[in-house]
Amino acid sequence: MRQFIQRTWAAIRRPSVHYSLGFLTMGGFIMGIIFWGGFNTALEVTNTEAFCTGCHEMRDNVYEELKPTIHYSNRSGVRATCPDCHVPHEWTSKVARKMQASKEVWGKLFGTINTREKFLAHRLSLAQNEWTRLEANNSLECRNCHSQESMDITRQSTRAADAHERFLFTGEKTCINCHKGIAHQLPDMGQASVMIEHSSDQSLVEYLKAK
Repeated sequence: MRQFIQRTWAAIRRPSVHYSLGFLTMGGFIMGIIFWGGFNTALEVTNTEAFCTGCHEMRDNVYEELKPTIHYSNRSGVRATCPDCHVPHEWTSKVARKMQASKEVWGKLFGTINTREKFLAHRLSLAQNEWTRLEANNSLECRNCHSQESMDITRQSTRAADAHERFLFTGEKTCINCHKGIAHQLPDMGQASVMIEHSSDQSLVEYLKAK
């Protein structure tokens, strides 16, 4: 063991052209910390409402629509920000979402929705993309704040409690299937028709029609 320690220490101290292995290892460790800290700092800066509303496309359209909703102002004083509803909190899912959202930079550069008219023209496809994404990840962003375990359905309306027990608690459906338009205006069609049209489950379609 003593010889092993001596050989290891000698290898660490042995110069590698100009610098010792120990110096290079320590330098790499320090640079890793700097890189990791910088990466996480950049990640958090881009995960704020101020960053999200920094471009007029978001600030003048969907952000204005958020303000009258209960997610923005309510009796409890707890407000959901843009990343609360559009970015998962779990780190790996957050990074994956950031990578996915990087294509929005191209939309900004090429002016895809840089006018109100363009935004309204793309509104349905933008909404459908987000609904599809949330359905695929089981509404992870909704679950940043809302959980089945803390949901007291006895304080909900009969219709809401029935829907949650029948579809949400069983895992048959996820939040976005019924809560489209909860924070932003729906595309130019009625809410019920949008929910029904984009439902992949016939039992949910029949339930919504009956209600």
